[in-house]
Amino acid sequence: MAEAKARESGARLPRAGRRLAGLLLAGTMLAAMPALAQQAPPVTPFAFPAPTTGNGDPFADTQGAGDGASADAASTSSPPARPVLTDEAAAALADADDGYGPAERRVERQNTREGSVDGARSRFGDPYEPTGIRVGTFILRPSISQNLGYEKTKTGATATSRTYSQTGFRGSLTSDWSRHQLTIDAEGIYQRNISGTGETRPQARVTGDLRLDLSDDTIAHITGGYAFERENSTDPNAVSGASVQSGVQTLTGGARVTRDFGLIRGTIGADAERRTYGSATLSDGSKLDLSDRNYTEGTLTGRIGYELSPALIPYLEASVGRAVYDDKLDSSGYQRSFSTLGGRAGVEIDLGEKLRGDLGAGYKRATFDDSRLAALEGLTVDGSIQWSPHRGTDLRLGLRTDLEPSATAGESGYVSYGATAELTHELRDNLVARLSAAYTLRDFPAAGAANQNIYLAGAGLTWNINRWLAMTGDVSYELTRQKGAANTGVTRAGIGLVLRR
Repeated sequence: MAEAKARESGARLPRAGRRLAGLLLAGTMLAAMPALAQQAPPVTPFAFPAPTTGNGDPFADTQGAGDGASADAASTSSPPARPVLTDEAAAALADADDGYGPAERRVERQNTREGSVDGARSRFGDPYEPTGIRVGTFILRPSISQNLGYEKTKTGATATSRTYSQTGFRGSLTSDWSRHQLTIDAEGIYQRNISGTGETRPQARVTGDLRLDLSDDTIAHITGGYAFERENSTDPNAVSGASVQSGVQTLTGGARVTRDFGLIRGTIGADAERRTYGSATLSDGSKLDLSDRNYTEGTLTGRIGYELSPALIPYLEASVGRAVYDDKLDSSGYQRSFSTLGGRAGVEIDLGEKLRGDLGAGYKRATFDDSRLAALEGLTVDGSIQWSPHRGTDLRLGLRTDLEPSATAGESGYVSYGATAELTHELRDNLVARLSAAYTLRDFPAAGAANQNIYLAGAGLTWNINRWLAMTGDVSYELTRQKGAANTGVTRAGIGLVLRR
């Protein structure tokens, strides 16, 4: 009995000791926790930085200033560290940024990644957006269209019509580089009459733009292009009675550099243009040489702007140019080479996807080497604006003023004012409606010359059958009016398929 009690008391002593040791260890850890908390780095959760004011995005979410305690806490605490994103995460965030969300969702990167070739997501996750083809470090997005069209032309009491086949191609090649960017766009149209009579209108265009990110504040652009089109029979310089008008080829090239000096933004650029005219075919089949209209023009432009905000930059611009004709005297014995001088004031607007554009007004004057030709001058209005009132609806407005030299003896030329508008709206995810309108005023300064007005209205639908195939339909009407001449109306309608990648 005594031996059993001794064993029981011996077993209790170690058990009590273990309890006491545990309590002492717990107390020691509790006492050391404040010191450990001071030494350990703070744990920052993966979150985007809080919105701030003055970021230039009027559609970004702003933080209310009513909570004073939160403001005090934010001012005394250190800012959270920005998370480091991989290229895949940055690409995903760039795809998720649709231009309507907070500014903090945007990834700060000079060149956003091009989407993957297969299975890529478009800006709004559109399953009907072509994915493109990867060619080395470039993304190629080609498309081929085949249309069947009808055109009716009525001048006074005379009317002609034709049914034609139109084949078109369009493509863009965009670099996928971490710095700099090269973009090449090309498109062309070939027409062939199936029945009826009427002049075909082939077109071709290739443009390139190489952007060089020289530094954070300096960006350079090197541009070039080629264009071919047939001169319109309603153009004042067109050959009257010709069965086939002249083919006009235009070569362009230029360079410009833009640099930010704090709130001041300066741009200087030089552009060159070479325009040649082919022979026109007369009604009897003979050819009329129009090479005396060939010329080369160079223009030097300077612009200085002041950044009122990242979204609003007013500017002043001045330009000087010189055009030299291949032939010193044209077929009528006039020296057509001329010099230009112009200036304008305008404003650049950039409110993201909602509203952006460039609009300016000024004055331009062209003086000819031949004293018998009066100077060609006038007020100018140029610019373009893109407005998206809500997602799926886009409105594009354009204004353009050109000084067009004449090929008529004794006349200097005319001032062309053009305005265009195009409205697109997504009726459904795969159905897009289009409305377009245009107006052109050709102002002739010569005494007794009547101005010419051209009106254009059109509508169309695009049905995206899938990512690679679409069906299009268009109808338009163009009216040309000039005092002392019969009105000319052209009605066009067409339907076709577009194969794209």
